[in-house]
Amino acid sequence: MIQAITSGVKDKRLSEEDITNNMLESLENDSQLNSETKSSKGVTDYPILEFDENALQLLHEGVSNTLKYSKVVPAKGRLYEAAKRLFDIVASACALALLVIPIGIVALAIYIDDKGNPFFSQVRLTKNGKPFKMYKLRSMCMDAESRFSEVQKQNKCDGLAFKSDNDPRITKIGHFIRKTSIDELPQLWNVLKGDMSIIGPRPPLPREVVLYTPEQMDRLLVKGGLSCICQTEGRSDVEFDKWVEGDVRYIKTRSAALDLKLMFKTVYAVIRRKGAK
Repeated sequence: MIQAITSGVKDKRLSEEDITNNMLESLENDSQLNSETKSSKGVTDYPILEFDENALQLLHEGVSNTLKYSKVVPAKGRLYEAAKRLFDIVASACALALLVIPIGIVALAIYIDDKGNPFFSQVRLTKNGKPFKMYKLRSMCMDAESRFSEVQKQNKCDGLAFKSDNDPRITKIGHFIRKTSIDELPQLWNVLKGDMSIIGPRPPLPREVVLYTPEQMDRLLVKGGLSCICQTEGRSDVEFDKWVEGDVRYIKTRSAALDLKLMFKTVYAVIRRKGAK
């Protein structure tokens, strides 16, 4: 997967000549690269950090083609998905109407703190690896993305996602809005647009997906969501393999009743701040 998209990647650590050479490496070397970037505590050196539009399209095609051979079959059919979409539209529109003023107040506080854009967008992947821009209230410094290479070795997750207890890029306000999950509220706009659903697997970053096994890609069989099973069971405290298992379990058993149950459990988890980093 890594070689397939390298030609469209802009990695600040590599020259164009290095990238071309990497693209020509064998699958055996690619597998070795994957294993070397992983440890029992998680990835500490992502081989690819930045993706242009061509790379994202190639990644999308690679994920989509891989999922054609998946043995996991999403539960329910078109009627469920149509009802789910209708509920997402109504729920997100109502929530945005109620929360627009609180979101505006937090955004103003973020702007006053460092005079930077209070909103942050980041490319994530949803169903079949389709890329989209996911929105958040900014909890980090303005140059956080460009500084990721400095902090990636601090990864405390046991899998492919990145989490650090002492990430120096997080602002003072950022610590608060992360703990309370306020930073996630702008994603209601993603739900309204149709990029995401209220309930579904959390959308991963491209740099994580290029390291996925085919089994881990199963979590991209359905549209990504604001919350999922593991978001209600500890979020950052849940091991990555358990996170994937939870997403696949949701995909196999999803229903309107389960979605409503997870919504209420999400509210409870946010109030308790369990697993919030």
